[in-house]
Amino acid sequence: MAEPRTDAATVAEPAKARLDTPPRERILAAARDLFYRQGIRAVGVEAIAAAAQTNKMTLYRHFSSKDELVAEYLRRFAEEDEAVWACIAAAHPGDPLAQLRAWVQRMAGEISDPGSRGCAIANAGVQIPETEHPARCVIENHKRALRAHVLDLCRAANLRDPQLVADGIFLILEGARVNIQSEGHGGPACRFVALSEDLIAAHSA
Repeated sequence: MAEPRTDAATVAEPAKARLDTPPRERILAAARDLFYRQGIRAVGVEAIAAAAQTNKMTLYRHFSSKDELVAEYLRRFAEEDEAVWACIAAAHPGDPLAQLRAWVQRMAGEISDPGSRGCAIANAGVQIPETEHPARCVIENHKRALRAHVLDLCRAANLRDPQLVADGIFLILEGARVNIQSEGHGGPACRFVALSEDLIAAHSA
């Protein structure tokens, strides 16, 4: 089974609205592309409707507000990221350490993607500080779930101080995703795998 592709792998190219696709899906595809490439605050509903080959009335029929559209856009990313864990588990059954390393390699692939602008959900967290925004709970819950998955694998792999290892890998990943936006793919972000592997090795039995 092919693994779902997330972040830059699916949003680097401009969305191409297909009129045989339901309007709601066209709107989400257009929003995904524009929000990721240009930023959530910079993109208005008019631009999204135009890219989706529809109009504002149709957009608001499916989403009560731009904020709700943003929340759904991020839910899609979170769902795709969540599906990755099952694919990795299926590829390395009963081997949590191999699963952890496979996930690290997968994240490295996303970081090194030339079209990457970092993590869509982390980027949204910077752009949406308002606690009452409907996307905030999506952002926070996703990041908690990601860290929990890593921590579960560290524990299952019997690493010493699994919480320290999980937190370290999580922070290295978050830092790498931000770093590529300021220094590109040749900066410290390229050391994500090496730093993560060093942390795993240092806490292995």
